[in-house]
Amino acid sequence: MSLEKKDDYDHKGWMKEKDLTPVESVFLTSLIWLDKRLRIVDYMELLETLYYRVNLQMPKSHTEQYNLDNKFWYWYPLYTLGLFSTLAYVVAAISGALLGFYYSPATTGDPSTAYNSIAFIMRDLQFGFMLRSIHRWSAQVMVAAVFLHMLRVYFTGAYKEPRELNWLLGIVLISLTMVFGYTGYLLPWDQLAYWAGQIGVEMALSVPLVGEWAAQLLFGGFSLSQATLQRMYIIHVFLLPFVVTALIAIHIGIVWVQGIAEPH
Repeated sequence: MSLEKKDDYDHKGWMKEKDLTPVESVFLTSLIWLDKRLRIVDYMELLETLYYRVNLQMPKSHTEQYNLDNKFWYWYPLYTLGLFSTLAYVVAAISGALLGFYYSPATTGDPSTAYNSIAFIMRDLQFGFMLRSIHRWSAQVMVAAVFLHMLRVYFTGAYKEPRELNWLLGIVLISLTMVFGYTGYLLPWDQLAYWAGQIGVEMALSVPLVGEWAAQLLFGGFSLSQATLQRMYIIHVFLLPFVVTALIAIHIGIVWVQGIAEPH
């Protein structure tokens, strides 16, 4: 007589009855071992339930509501702009991360270090010119795609109930995209970057009541310096990527839950 506690279900006997391949046997044995200790199957059932609930898209799309076979709007080019802008963002993020291995905003307190690192990438680094061009063009494509995506949402009425929250989230995303572009524009610290930064300082100072405080916070003072470049670098590399990635995930998640909004 064995004193071992018997399983509620005879998993071993069930596995012997099945004609399983070695890979299937290893997988099921591992799953059973983990389930006895961590209740893996229970969590998998919860995820399955959540998956099916999430895919109950409400309200139904126009095509589903009227049982139309022709899903023309799902393939209309303007309805791919959201995905297109997301892909451009991914390309910009990957190429930017690679550029980060060679770019330095300042190492000796001299902002010209940034310009010199860009010059090294463009002239001496193998495939550096191509890498920076990919980053620059993907960023520009993202800005254009996000702007056109916003126009499509507006003119097709996709911002209406119940999608108001996602519309507001999209407004925040396009605003952060502009900030992304502006901060990245200043990083080379060339003549274009310098005067664009000076315009930013003047714009910040023109804000009533909080203008001087905003200029001090964003640009490190009322004139451009190493502090300006350092702030732009931190915002562009360490702040915006995490915030924008999280908001994009939420934005896409809401679209997944609500379904595609076809023209009203």
